[in-house]
Amino acid sequence: QVQLVESGGGLVQAGGSLRLSCAASGRTFSSNAMAWFRQAPGKEREFVAAISWSGGNTYYADSVKGRFTISGDNAKNTVYLQMNSLKPEDTAVYYCAAGESTAQAMGVMFALRYRGSYDYWGQGTQVTVSS
Repeated sequence: QVQLVESGGGLVQAGGSLRLSCAASGRTFSSNAMAWFRQAPGKEREFVAAISWSGGNTYYADSVKGRFTISGDNAKNTVYLQMNSLKPEDTAVYYCAAGESTAQAMGVMFALRYRGSYDYWGQGTQVTVSS
């Protein structure tokens, strides 16, 4: 059983910063990509950012590009999300995900952005940005 555990969420004022962390535990596995998704109340879960371990390439949703940075450690199946210049519309539950597909290793955009492509999910951490 693989478990992903997120931490670092909280309440912050608009313009502030937060750093989310996600660590894997349980049985040994090798992910090809890890990502962050978020879900606001009444909305679909949406892609935020992903990192493909093959080459270390990163991918972002347009709404967070230039403000958020994804990074991580492949050997430890650990991923981080540095969030700067936060806005009230960033308020959501943030989920960590890990995928094992070859398409994700190759950097196929659909495989990295589509939540159905990921094999493991965390329970989520709440991020609230006040105006």
